[in-house]
Amino acid sequence: MSNINALIKGRSIRLSDGYCVERAYEKEIIVEEYLRALVSRIPKLKSHKRVVKKFVLEVNALEANYKIFSDDILKSEFKIACHKMRKLGLNNKLLVRAFAAVREASRRTLGMRHHDVQLIGGWALLQGMIAEMETGEGKTLVATLAACTAAATGATVHVITVNDYLADRDAKSNKSLYNYFGLEVGVVVQDLPLEKRYSQYACNVVYVSNKEVVFDYLKDRIAIGDANSASYRIRRLIGEGVQPKNLLKGLHVAIVDEADSILIDEARTPLIISETISDGNDEELYHTSLRFAEELYKDQHFGITEHREVWLTVEGEDHLKDLTKDMTGIWTSSVWRNDLVQKALTAKWCYHKDQHYIENDGKIEIVDEFSGRVMPDRSWESGLHQMIEAKEDCEISGIRKTLLKMTYQRFLRRYLLLCGMTGTATEVKTELKRVYDLEVFKIPTHLPVARKKLPGHCWVDAEERWKAVAMRSSELSRLGSAILIGTRSVEASEQLSAYLNSAGVDHAVLNARNDKEEAMIISSAGTSGRVTIATNMAGRGTDIKLDDKVIQKGGLHVILTEFHESGRIDRQLIGRGARQGQPGSFEAIVSLNDDLFKYTPILVSIFKKISTRQLLKSQMLMSMLVKLSQYKAEQHNARIRIVTLKQDKKLHSLLAFSGDTN
Repeated sequence: MSNINALIKGRSIRLSDGYCVERAYEKEIIVEEYLRALVSRIPKLKSHKRVVKKFVLEVNALEANYKIFSDDILKSEFKIACHKMRKLGLNNKLLVRAFAAVREASRRTLGMRHHDVQLIGGWALLQGMIAEMETGEGKTLVATLAACTAAATGATVHVITVNDYLADRDAKSNKSLYNYFGLEVGVVVQDLPLEKRYSQYACNVVYVSNKEVVFDYLKDRIAIGDANSASYRIRRLIGEGVQPKNLLKGLHVAIVDEADSILIDEARTPLIISETISDGNDEELYHTSLRFAEELYKDQHFGITEHREVWLTVEGEDHLKDLTKDMTGIWTSSVWRNDLVQKALTAKWCYHKDQHYIENDGKIEIVDEFSGRVMPDRSWESGLHQMIEAKEDCEISGIRKTLLKMTYQRFLRRYLLLCGMTGTATEVKTELKRVYDLEVFKIPTHLPVARKKLPGHCWVDAEERWKAVAMRSSELSRLGSAILIGTRSVEASEQLSAYLNSAGVDHAVLNARNDKEEAMIISSAGTSGRVTIATNMAGRGTDIKLDDKVIQKGGLHVILTEFHESGRIDRQLIGRGARQGQPGSFEAIVSLNDDLFKYTPILVSIFKKISTRQLLKSQMLMSMLVKLSQYKAEQHNARIRIVTLKQDKKLHSLLAFSGDTN
């Protein structure tokens, strides 16, 4: 416990059953959340700029001396500074010495020296902030400053990434630096055997995906016994000779990469531990429900809420009753028939193939809307997944029974020190402050950004948009540029691919069907004349390295074919070009029929009437339409996340009332 005093100053902690140290749950008055959100909007009277400027100067002042230190002396200097932090906390005087040592060790082991702006990023992390850094600024290296320092104080550090590939890559690339200071590095990926998980989590620094760490935490909760079981309560009261063995040693420090993706975008989806049980329903039941759904008309027989929930009108219920009047069994119950047909309508109207899911080897696999990645181990609840399987004529799988679930919001707030890095956090800084009490600190770039914004084009018809994108790509490819084209769905990427094929443009496609080939596709995306189509690039974390000819031709050119509901996702795509001072450019070629613009139907209707030759020519009107639509979409999504958080808190309160403090 004494080893983590530096991290728990001013914080209450709890020792969960199984000796997992984590932050205690503190019931919060709702007014406090709103006050935090309000404060985040007010310009700060005291800036961090003076503090970080002094901090960087002091680190730089030590660099010359640290360069001539032997390895033993350098390691000793680092360990002495970190040892003092155990009692004195993460104060700047000691952090200066630790960071200077890590920077020099990185130069010796990795051949990379931390830039001044990366020092600022590392400092922000250990202050419990979100470091907003432009893509390409080396966030992976920034994490080593905070991870080495925190781990050397005795804390267990979890570097949380968005996927297994990045966890494995970053752990391997930085291992020699950690080992230099005697720190062990672990990496946890999907399908890693249980015994190996124990050994990996026992390391000082653990690289792990957000999904794996939450699931392993839930497994620990199940392993130590259900909160309502007699054995659990008895252990709490009198203890047992042999305590359950936890996978996670404790929730000390979490450094979250692509923080906005995990803390905001993923916050709507709870992580669920479940078991497969027999469905109990005949497969024909699902197919019959879908047939009845075809007999109902939107707005007359049913409606769809903004949360993708279907409800039947009185006329719809009466019509369904007439349709099933000759049916027997479950169809004689109004509750059951309404529920089944509502699920069928949800599957038909709210979830679309090659957008929300793909079919792979006869199985339905969910596609992450924000990253474009496939999530083969996830399924929808309450029979919806089975209804979609029936819709696509796939084999019906068993129903999943929930054993335990938790949102990222509730899990991540249990860390004693939570921080993160991302290229796009400003847009959601209010929500980050309100929900996680995290401040966003914008880090300057190492070199000036040389990105050029070209005029956008907004077509009335979607087909005209694809033709324009294909023509523009063909033109740039012939000139020797490298082109990255962003799409929002698998369906859109394959539709554009067909247009490029027709235009004779050689290209590669990166989407949920082939995301395992991501590294190979991205590795060649920066070559002269190369055209790459990719679904949402959020959280991909893979650099596109440009060859000399592409740099001479103006760098990577990014084309947005559809604006996302969150402007952050668009910025992440745009940020793939013009990294580290390199040249680059981007433009938007979109359509008024895109999904985003459903939030502003009246404006779209007006703009369609005033468009010239199928094209909205005014850049001002286009910009206004995009900003207003994204504002409304982000407000809508934020409301959903707040509802999820409230439900999560309510569930926690109910469990606490029944005796669970997990």
